[in-house]
Amino acid sequence: MALQDLIIRDPRICSGQPTFRGTRVLLRTVLGYLSTGERIETILSEFPSLTEDHLRAAIAFAASSASEDLPTPPLPPKEIYAA
Repeated sequence: MALQDLIIRDPRICSGQPTFRGTRVLLRTVLGYLSTGERIETILSEFPSLTEDHLRAAIAFAASSASEDLPTPPLPPKEIYAA
């Protein structure tokens, strides 16, 4: 299942912040739970409208966003390559 099937940005829902399709659960809320090491079972019990696929989509979304937002690291100095 594609990210856009599970995560949407709709200006009519939560001011356009990313949410899970069919819910008002904010992506950042779930990422906050995950970042503190909260157990998947706990998150799913707190948000019964979500599934494990939603949590996987949240992680994939964050990874994709991070790769777009991070600057390209500088090349290492040429001395490192000298033999």
